[in-house]
Amino acid sequence: MLNHPTFNQLRELKLAGMLKALQNQEQMPDIERLGFLERLGMLVDREIQERDNRRLATRLRFAKLKQAASLEDLDLKTPRQLDRALIQQLADCRWVKEHLNILVTGPTGVGKSFLACALAQKACRQGYTAFYQRLPRLLTELEISRGDGRYPRLMRQLARIDVLVLDDWGLDSGLTDRQRRDLLEVLDDRYATRATVVTSQLPVEHWHEALGDPTLAEAILDRLVHNAYRIKLKGKSMRKNLAEELGLPAKPTETDRPSETESRKNIDD
Repeated sequence: MLNHPTFNQLRELKLAGMLKALQNQEQMPDIERLGFLERLGMLVDREIQERDNRRLATRLRFAKLKQAASLEDLDLKTPRQLDRALIQQLADCRWVKEHLNILVTGPTGVGKSFLACALAQKACRQGYTAFYQRLPRLLTELEISRGDGRYPRLMRQLARIDVLVLDDWGLDSGLTDRQRRDLLEVLDDRYATRATVVTSQLPVEHWHEALGDPTLAEAILDRLVHNAYRIKLKGKSMRKNLAEELGLPAKPTETDRPSETESRKNIDD
């Protein structure tokens, strides 16, 4: 008859996993056939699982990934020169442990953002922290933080993140000198200590020119490119493929144009 007080005590101790497992055990007709240690082991296993799930949920909320992507959902059938062996190699997250970078390039719509988010999601599942941000927006946020006094704290936060995803690299070629220096500071803080994933429509060979200032461009790329895996995607836009499958017109009118939610559904970029 100690069940109800025990339930309350587990609740007060915030042992939600053990509480749920004990409640489940009470509903199992043959549970008394198990010994004390076996039943206790089941309670402890459930508590560990619950805590791991909560920590993962917290990491994913912090990561703010653009898409709910996973490597298991990665489309390896559509021809876009995605190396299956390399993806399997990256799935163990050794690249995160070894503080290596991943550079994903290719035309719009081929799945760069999806792949980057899937890699970050896998890292979160392995216990690492991650954070997604479009590079233009990050540079704007750094500029704002300089004005309101958050700049040092924001830079420290970026330096501690295990996997930083910078989407749309090179989309804005008109970087200011201060933006280039901010980018250099971010990458310098992370060099050989953290992992960075970059996506870009521009080939890596054109990044130096896109950054503008030759000296700063050399310093930035030196901290990013030489210790990185390169994934070059090719092929037709996944968005266009989906439109063709749905039978949508090539150039929809305003009345026929699908909503943003519909057009993004199941699109991995």
